Amino acid sequence: MPILEMKVPSPGESISEVEIAAWLVSDGDYVDKDQAIAEVDSDKATLELPAEAAGTITLKAEEGDAVAVGEVCCLIDTDASRPDGAEAPSEEVVSDSNVENASAPAPAPAPTPSPAPAPSPVPTSVAPPAPSPQTVQSPSSHAKGHASPAARKAMADAGLPTGSIKGSGRDGRILKQDVIAALAAGFDASNVRSGWEGSRDTRREKMSMLRRKVAERLVSVKNETAMLTTFNEVDMKPVMDLRKKYKDAFKEHFGVGLGFMGFFTKAVTTALAEFPAINAQIDGKELIYHDYADVCIAVSSPKGLMVPVVRNAETMSLAEIEAEIKRLAIRARDGELTVDEMQGGTFTITNGGVFGSMLSTPIINPPQSAILGMHNIVERPVAILGKVEIRPVMYVALSYDHRIVDGKESVGFLYMIKEMIENPERMLFGGKTPSEVLLGL
Repeated sequence: MPILEMKVPSPGESISEVEIAAWLVSDGDYVDKDQAIAEVDSDKATLELPAEAAGTITLKAEEGDAVAVGEVCCLIDTDASRPDGAEAPSEEVVSDSNVENASAPAPAPAPTPSPAPAPSPVPTSVAPPAPSPQTVQSPSSHAKGHASPAARKAMADAGLPTGSIKGSGRDGRILKQDVIAALAAGFDASNVRSGWEGSRDTRREKMSMLRRKVAERLVSVKNETAMLTTFNEVDMKPVMDLRKKYKDAFKEHFGVGLGFMGFFTKAVTTALAEFPAINAQIDGKELIYHDYADVCIAVSSPKGLMVPVVRNAETMSLAEIEAEIKRLAIRARDGELTVDEMQGGTFTITNGGVFGSMLSTPIINPPQSAILGMHNIVERPVAILGKVEIRPVMYVALSYDHRIVDGKESVGFLYMIKEMIENPERMLFGGKTPSEVLLGL
C-alpha cells in the first residue's frame, strides 16, 4: 500500500529544525490534501503545516519534539478511503484567518472535515465558566480545546480564561469567531477566581524554540559586540500638534491612522542616509553598507517578541509606512507572520513606551549595528526661551556597536532624529528645513 512520508519542509534560509507546537489532528484521522495538520515553531515564526495528500495519518513525532528539516514527521496512507459520515471539504466553510482579516495576504488552509457525524458548527455556543468535556468530539485528539493563534490573541485581549469557550472547529478547536460570539453573548466572569489563592505550587514549561533562539541571540550580542547606548530627550509637542491637526483628514484620505511610529520611522530613514555606518554590519573582516533602509519594528505577540521588516522604508511616504506597520503588526499579533517577513533588516525600532517604560537600554538585533528605543511620553517642565513650560517629553535611546559606529556618529544620528521630530516639516524636505530648501542650501 502506498505510504506517503511527509517530511518537514524548510521554512526559510538558515533554519535547520522546527518544533511541533501542536498537532491539529489525531493519530489515525483521515485528512484532506492541504488540510492544516500541525502548528510548528521555528526560531523565527509559528507556521501551519498542510497535508501533502489525502488519506489516513500516522503521527511520527510528539508535541514539543524538535524535528530536523527534511525529517519524516508523519505518514499518510493515500489508499485509505474516507470514513463513513465524514463530509468532503466545502468551500462555503470560511477559515479562521479569513474571518478575522480579509485583507491580510496570509495563506488560508483548506477547511477541515469532521471525522465523525457531529452537530452543525454554524451556531456558536458559549460554555459556562467551567469547561465542558462534551464539546470534544474525540477524547484522544491533540486539538482538544486548542485555540488558533488568532483566538488566543482575542482571548488574551478580552481576559477570557482557558476553558471558558466551546470551540466549533475540528475536535473542539477554538476559532476566533467562537471568541467573538462569546463576547457578543456576554461573558459572565462572576465565577472566575482572581488572585494567586496563596498556592505554593510550581510548574515547569519547556521554552519554545523562538524563545530559546531569542535568548541565544541576546547573550551573543552582550558577549560579542562592543555595545554602548546614548540618550536624548525629544519635545513631542510639535509632532503632537501636527498629528492633532491632520489625523482625521489623514485617516479619511489614506485609511490608516497617523501614529508616532510612522514619524520616527521616517526620521530614521532620513538619518540613516546621513550616517551610513549605523546602517551597516560586520561580515568577517569587511563592512557591508546598505544603500537601502529595511527597518525592523519590534512587536509583542502571544509567542513573544516578533520583529517584522518594513522593506525599502526610505522610498515610502508617511502613509505607506503607517499602512505597512499596521499590516505587519496585525499579522504578528495573530501569529500569521511568515519567515520572509522577518528576515533581513538593517535597523530596528522598539517602543517600550506602549507598556509604560520611561527609559531603557535596548539590545542590538544582530547582525545590525544599532537599535532605536522609544519610550513613554510624560509631561515635564522644560526651559523654552528662558521660561519654564510644561511639555510632553519622550526619552529616546540609541544602542550601537562601537566596533562599527563611533561616538560622534551615534550622537549625531540620535540628535538628527530629535531635530526632525521637533521640526516634523523637515521630514517632507529630506531632512532639511523649509528655509534651507527655499534658499537652495
